[in-house]
Amino acid sequence: MEKRSDGLPTYTDATSTPHKVRRPWADRRRRRRTIRVLATAFLVYLVYQTYKIANNTRRPASTLSIQRLEQDYTTCAALRKKPDETSSSRDSNKRWIKGTKPLLIRNATVWTGEPAAGTSEEDARAGKGWSWISSDVLVDRGLIVKVASDIKDLPADTEVFEAKGRLVTAGIVDMHSHAGLASVANLQDDVNELSADITPFVRSIDGLDPLQPEFQFIKSGGVTTSLFLPGSGNNMGGEAFVLKFAVGPKNGRQEVSQQDLFADPDRSWRYMKMACGENPKRVYGKYGEQGPFSRLGEAWEFRHALEQATQYIKEQDEWCAAADSIGAQNMNTYLKQELKWESLGAVLRGQVRVNTHCYTIPDLEAMVRHTNEFKFRVYAFHHAHQTYLIPEVLKRTWGGTPAAALFADNMYYKVEAYTASERAGAILYNNSITPVYVSDNPVLNSQHVVFEAAKAYGYGLPYHAALAGVTSEPARLLGFGDRLGKIKESFDADIVVWDSDPLSVGATPVQVWIDGAKQFDDPIELKKPAAKPTTPDMSLTDELIQEEASDHIIFTGISYAYLDRSDKSSSIAKKNPAGGMVAIFKDGKLQCLGECVSEQKSAESNGASYIRLKNGHLTPPFTAFGSSLGLIEIDAEPDTHDGPPPGDGITRAVDGLLFGGKQLAHAFSHGVTKAISAPSTGSIDAKGISVGFRTGSPSILSNGTIWKEEVGLHYILTLSAKSDKTPSISSAISQLRAKLLSAIHDNSTTTPTSKEQYEETSYLKRVVQGSLPLILSAHSADTIAQIIRLKSTLTTALSSTSSAPPNPRIVIIGGAESHLVAPSLAAAQIPIILAPLLPHAQTWDQRRSLTGAPLTNGTTINALLDAGVLVGVSVEETWETRDLGLVAGTAFANSEGRLSFEGALDLVGGNLYEALGIEGEDAGMGVGIEEGEWVVWEGSPLEIGGRVRGVSGGEGSGNMWVWR
Repeated sequence: MEKRSDGLPTYTDATSTPHKVRRPWADRRRRRRTIRVLATAFLVYLVYQTYKIANNTRRPASTLSIQRLEQDYTTCAALRKKPDETSSSRDSNKRWIKGTKPLLIRNATVWTGEPAAGTSEEDARAGKGWSWISSDVLVDRGLIVKVASDIKDLPADTEVFEAKGRLVTAGIVDMHSHAGLASVANLQDDVNELSADITPFVRSIDGLDPLQPEFQFIKSGGVTTSLFLPGSGNNMGGEAFVLKFAVGPKNGRQEVSQQDLFADPDRSWRYMKMACGENPKRVYGKYGEQGPFSRLGEAWEFRHALEQATQYIKEQDEWCAAADSIGAQNMNTYLKQELKWESLGAVLRGQVRVNTHCYTIPDLEAMVRHTNEFKFRVYAFHHAHQTYLIPEVLKRTWGGTPAAALFADNMYYKVEAYTASERAGAILYNNSITPVYVSDNPVLNSQHVVFEAAKAYGYGLPYHAALAGVTSEPARLLGFGDRLGKIKESFDADIVVWDSDPLSVGATPVQVWIDGAKQFDDPIELKKPAAKPTTPDMSLTDELIQEEASDHIIFTGISYAYLDRSDKSSSIAKKNPAGGMVAIFKDGKLQCLGECVSEQKSAESNGASYIRLKNGHLTPPFTAFGSSLGLIEIDAEPDTHDGPPPGDGITRAVDGLLFGGKQLAHAFSHGVTKAISAPSTGSIDAKGISVGFRTGSPSILSNGTIWKEEVGLHYILTLSAKSDKTPSISSAISQLRAKLLSAIHDNSTTTPTSKEQYEETSYLKRVVQGSLPLILSAHSADTIAQIIRLKSTLTTALSSTSSAPPNPRIVIIGGAESHLVAPSLAAAQIPIILAPLLPHAQTWDQRRSLTGAPLTNGTTINALLDAGVLVGVSVEETWETRDLGLVAGTAFANSEGRLSFEGALDLVGGNLYEALGIEGEDAGMGVGIEEGEWVVWEGSPLEIGGRVRGVSGGEGSGNMWVWR
């Protein structure tokens, strides 16, 4: 009702129907009743809402997709699934291609990969129950279906391979490879994703090129399966994949495809690469900008990522639990799924087998802590050079003790590898930790990864454990323990027939099958004696200790002695297969070799000490030519180097020699008592004047340390020759030719005390005068052809200046493609020092190198020998110098008779001096066994298990040393 300003009713009010008069008490009662009704209704509403919330029986209308919610709930089952390591019986291999015929390998000598039935675990670890057996092997539908003698009742169309007693193993499994991720010849690289330190979400398969030719030559070494890992640039580098090396129709496959390479088409297991230590902090650590800068930062990166992944799976598990309770269709959110954390979440769920690159105790122990804090399992520590020092720490790893994926003796290349031991595998095995052997291709050529296991056997790992280290054990660690790594019924038919024991020097496959499909249509087979298994030498497990010998020492049990040579026609070798020879040394010099009855009695009366040998060998010492031995100690640490050769000018290696390091000590203990080294950055590429010195010397001031102060003048003609000032190989050759031609016409003279004698022009004059060899590093056949032409140019120029011109001596080191011009090299009288003996196309100028049987007919050294080229062998990296005897042994074993035993020894001795024109006193004071330079071996120096038992490096190397 409207009111007037004076409070009286309006006209409308006065003329309207009168209201009933309300009693005040009635209004109050009505209001109380209304309040009671409203309160009751509100209370009922509260009770209803509380019940509804508590029981969640209804939800408000939602816009979520029921179909997606159900799909998310299906994902919950996958998140909870644990991979099953035990496969059910199979009637076929899922990788089997229909049409692949059954196969019978007849009359084989088989390593089954496990001890005989009934062998106790204790006996098996001790090597009992393991043996090679005479057997046939029947294969059908991609599986090994029978292993027995004289198998009958063959399936129709069975192909028969006559093994003729040759040795058969399961395919080699290399569980650390980057093959196919970086191209042969280094033209592309997809090994590391370096956009961030934590990249568990990237996958190696996405960068893998199945057309890389290395797939074929790796397989030609008997390798059928590998774990293809991302690199070690990241703390978490991404997912890895287990693949087989059969590619396309020529290998029995239907297509060329990444997916077709999967060893397990069902993808039961997943794999991840992590890395600790130097690599990630070197790649990412930028002071004040980003990390990890230190191992402290790396530990944080690991824990932070794992914490986020833990939260991620917690939220997923809570969603799945709620969906279990109320039904997926009633959920009011979708399942959390982030691709970034999916892989690492799977690690924490136990669905991923983690493999971790960790060298040092701090790295290893930090990772052990991470596994216990976040409850995930590490299956193997890779590289792992310090694992042998802390076996009990490794056993604290959550989920089980990891294996150690090792090299046999590739060490000292960086600080993390400087405390490594050749006996690491043996020590770990004795502490119940599994050693396996890997290539880290292309660090080592996967084609020869079995050689790592062979060397590990030589360093004391039991024979059966060494062979298991590249077959059954890596298969088990990859989750394929019931499918790969053994010759056993129901296992995948990945099989290798060898021409010799796989743990012997030069062992080469005759044929390889993957999933029962033959991999080589017309394989080359080397002509070798009938294959016989190695009889394991249990004495190799005993560690020998080096000690200074008495002045008078007697070695008994000598079966072979090579007393050096003055030329090829005067080789002196003595043989007594029964080991009936005695060698007696006095003050380092050989007093008697033979029966030495009276001499032995005289030596005994004078207090001579004894070392009794089995199959003893007496040889000249080895010489390391062209490595950086004595100039570089730790490759990755410049402070341990003399330094690189200068861009301009010439330096002398003698001025930068470094003594007292492990590299020299281990070379010496492996019979390498002499070295010729030139200024370099750690490879065969050197520039300057090389020096000849004794590796056992304590100092350059020791008498006789330097046996030749200036050996040769070195220049680089590999791809490393290219620089800002020398932009091409052609410019490098042009500059060298101009310098040499100028030297021919240089009539200036120098005196022995003038500074000019140490200048490049003076050394070049000595080259054209024939008194100093010119040593050129080159791999490409085209570059080598230019070197041949260069020598011809020099010879022509010299003939115009003298009636009897000198013949300039040119030596090539490297020579990967030298087989292509072998006859021309022989005609030009240019020796080749092969380094390495077995190249594998790591650079473009090595791309046409020969990989050997069963792929290629011969190797570079055999082609050079056939052409009459003078050949020596060397190595690319300093750590390899300890293996010079085995390198020569490989050449010998696979030479098909081209090399005698003495000829093989000369590859790392006499041939080098002949190539360089070094004779007699120029090769060192007291050269030769009779004059005080010798090595006594237990076993053959060219075979696995040959060990130095005594050595004298001549004057300057101190007294005699023995190993007891």
